[in-house]
Amino acid sequence: MAETKISSMKKEVVIGHGLPTVLIGERINPAGKKKMADALRAGDLDIICKEALSQVNAGADIIDVAVGTFGVDETDLLPKAVQAIMRTVDTPLCFDSPKPEALEAALKVYQGKALINSVNGEEKSLNYVLPLVKEYKAAVIGLTQDEHGIPADPDKRLAIAQKIVDRAEKMGIPREEIIIDCLASAIGADQNSGLVTLETIKKVKEALGVNITLGASNVSFGMPGRDRINNAFISATILAGSTCLIVDASKIRPAVLATDFILGQDQRARRYTQDYRSRKQAKR
Repeated sequence: MAETKISSMKKEVVIGHGLPTVLIGERINPAGKKKMADALRAGDLDIICKEALSQVNAGADIIDVAVGTFGVDETDLLPKAVQAIMRTVDTPLCFDSPKPEALEAALKVYQGKALINSVNGEEKSLNYVLPLVKEYKAAVIGLTQDEHGIPADPDKRLAIAQKIVDRAEKMGIPREEIIIDCLASAIGADQNSGLVTLETIKKVKEALGVNITLGASNVSFGMPGRDRINNAFISATILAGSTCLIVDASKIRPAVLATDFILGQDQRARRYTQDYRSRKQAKR
C-alpha cells in the first residue's frame, strides 16, 4: 500500500493504510463564512492565521487553505495567505483552488512538499493540474468526478480514480502522490449516497492501493444533529479504508482517535489517551 508524505519546513506527515488517520483541517474556507469572506476581500489575513492556529491546537495534521470568494483575486491572495500561515504554524499545507494559476502561485512560495486540492477526471483538469504536481513534486487529491458529474455507481467512480492514477503514472508521477477523494454527499437528499461512498472506498483501496480522503461532513448536510451523523460516518469510512479526512478537527478528532484505537492503528492507545487527558485538563 502507498504512503504519501506531506511536509512543511519542520514537520512531515505520513499518510498510509494501517497508520493513524490524518486530519486535514477544513476551516480556512470563506464559503458560508461572511466575516472571513469580508476580511479576505479587504486583504486582512489575521482571521485565517487565527483559524490555522486553532485547527492545529485542535489536532489538525495538515491545513487546507482556500481563499476563493467573490471579489478576491485568488492568484494574488492564495500565495499571500500561504506565507502568512507558514509564519503562524509549522503544519504542512494543502492548497485548495480550482484555478491552476493560483495553485502555481502558492506552490512557488511554499517551503515544503504541498498537497494540491484538487484534480478530477476531466481532460482540462488533468492537463492543467498534473503538470504542476510533477514540476513542484507535490501530492494531489483526485476527485472521482468528471465532465459528466459525480457517478452514482461505485464502479464508475473507481474508473475515474483509475484514469487519474494512470494519467499521473504516465507522466512520471508516482502512485503514492495521488490521494483519491471518493466523494461524500448528503444522505438527507439520497439515503443510498453514504453506502455508495463506502463501497467506492473499498473498491479504490483494493484495486489501486492509494490513499483515500473525504470531505466527510458533506454527508450530514441539511440534517439535525450533524456531529452525530458525521462521527458515525467517519468511523465507517476509516473501517472501509479512508486514510485522511478533510474535517473540522475540533469536532471530529475524538471519534477518529477512538476508531483508530479500535482498528489497531494507535499503538498502546497513546494518541487516544493523550488526547483524552488534554481535553480533561482543559475542562478544569
